[in-house]
Amino acid sequence: MAYTDLLKGRRSEAFHAYFVTMVTQQRNPVFTDLYCAREFIAVLHNLHTHKYIYSLAWVLMPDHFHGLFQLGREAELAKVIRLLKGKSARIINKRLRQEKALWQKEYYDRAIRKDDDIKQVARYIVANPLRSGLVNHIGDYSHWDAIWL
Repeated sequence: MAYTDLLKGRRSEAFHAYFVTMVTQQRNPVFTDLYCAREFIAVLHNLHTHKYIYSLAWVLMPDHFHGLFQLGREAELAKVIRLLKGKSARIINKRLRQEKALWQKEYYDRAIRKDDDIKQVARYIVANPLRSGLVNHIGDYSHWDAIWL
């Protein structure tokens, strides 16, 4: 799917929930490095702490991120993604002593409709390490969280 196709119909509403997927450049498995993974998670938590988002569920895979979150009062989806990608890229590039794109330019988002089962979306997100064969039990994977725990 072309990046311009992803932009069609994209909207951003305060307090609305979104399912977002971001992929690293060339699917580079950056987040197999524990430090890089923890730094990304710290940036995500910072956005939550500053009320840009209310994190509902997320998983950080070796080469991509899935998140389910509600936008805060002042936040716009594009701004949240720009902050998440930009801040994490600066910190991780410094760690890896490189100056290159960490993330693919595009991202996938889906606004959660009122009739969607939000817990089912969260289950899909956190089960990603199981489906990909990284672990046999979700408790064995350390880079995920959900408010329903």
